[in-house]
Amino acid sequence: MTHILFVTPYYPPEKAAPAIRLSETAKRLVEVGYEVTVLTTFPNYPTGIVPSEYRGQFMQREAHDGVHIVRVWSYITANKGFFRRILAQLSFGCLTAFLGWKAVGRPDMIIVECPPLFDAIAARLLSRGKSCPFIFLVSDIWPTSAVQLGVLRNRLLIWLSERLEWSTYLRACSVWAVTEGIRDTLIRRGLAPEQVFVLTNGVDTTRFRPRQQHEARIELGWDERFTVLYVGTHGLAQGLSTVLDAAEQLREQYNIHFIFAGDGAAKADLVTQAREQGLTNITFIDPVPHDQVPTLIAAADVCLVPLRRVPLFEGALPSKMYEVMACERPVLLGVDGEARRLAEQEAHAAIYVEPENADALASAILHLYEHPEIAQTLGRNGRAFVEARFDRKRLVELLDARIATLLGSNSGGEAVNPVAVEVATRSD
Repeated sequence: MTHILFVTPYYPPEKAAPAIRLSETAKRLVEVGYEVTVLTTFPNYPTGIVPSEYRGQFMQREAHDGVHIVRVWSYITANKGFFRRILAQLSFGCLTAFLGWKAVGRPDMIIVECPPLFDAIAARLLSRGKSCPFIFLVSDIWPTSAVQLGVLRNRLLIWLSERLEWSTYLRACSVWAVTEGIRDTLIRRGLAPEQVFVLTNGVDTTRFRPRQQHEARIELGWDERFTVLYVGTHGLAQGLSTVLDAAEQLREQYNIHFIFAGDGAAKADLVTQAREQGLTNITFIDPVPHDQVPTLIAAADVCLVPLRRVPLFEGALPSKMYEVMACERPVLLGVDGEARRLAEQEAHAAIYVEPENADALASAILHLYEHPEIAQTLGRNGRAFVEARFDRKRLVELLDARIATLLGSNSGGEAVNPVAVEVATRSD
């Protein structure tokens, strides 16, 4: 049985997208015949608060859904304050390989995600010491994105990060890009095309499925107002202050209600901004377990998927986009480039709104409020699209085939034709 090791600081019970994505992938790899171990730290993201049941321990082993989980100590801080976040990421990247060395056994393949970029340090140490290859999973090109967002300015740290980034690409047995835009960027920068494969994010279409809105609202205690929902990380990359500005423009539309669900580095500032603007049409709620997110989406009339107006984000495909479409709800998409092509032009499941344009966002919300039949059509289109192309089970089958090809054997369950894998992943 082939043994896969994931290296990541994010894992459930954390609710952030990276934790959900990797845990869903790990669980399904077990289902197709792999032994899977996750090397991580104690849950804390984004608050920096470790739950009581995990405190006071140096190492802890768990098993969920057939996945072996090894948690080791690292420096932990809230997801705010650049220096402390970098210190926490370096702590995990530099220490976890040594602290978890014996517990993870001997993997046949390591998969490590960027960001955080410094996780690559742990993966490279484990790969070298245990004589196994590693796949470098790139969901955001770092440090470029941090520089474009203005959060990384120190020239020495930029230079060091770029050296680590590029040398990791070259040492990986393969680079897994989650979008075509990321793959194209890496190839333009000099990586060989055969070194990079595309395998997008996806969604569990059995859990994220259409549901009666009225039932979901009764369960949540929501009223019957037209509800605009944002669910996810409240971070610097999302540009959520634009949503508050749009809500201010619509404050006289008493039947339109905005709900923000989640947490993150920018949440406190957003709550303060909403209070200062006197916005009574906005409600902030705490994060919910991932298995409750489908209920939130079902209760909404329209869901927001925004990002800042940063050139690199034109190659982004936010995972929440797939979840909204799977629940048969319309998407208001504040992401240009690849996400727009996919959700608006191919799936016909979204209305594109220029990123960080509050006027355009308010106009689009009002348009869907006044034309519910358009919202219904967008929702139906989205469900059909993700069922056909982005069901997580299908994507894990493609990953299984890729791993088998890289290891030169039938590594997991029933193998898939490697040629078919290349065609399928490139077409997405």
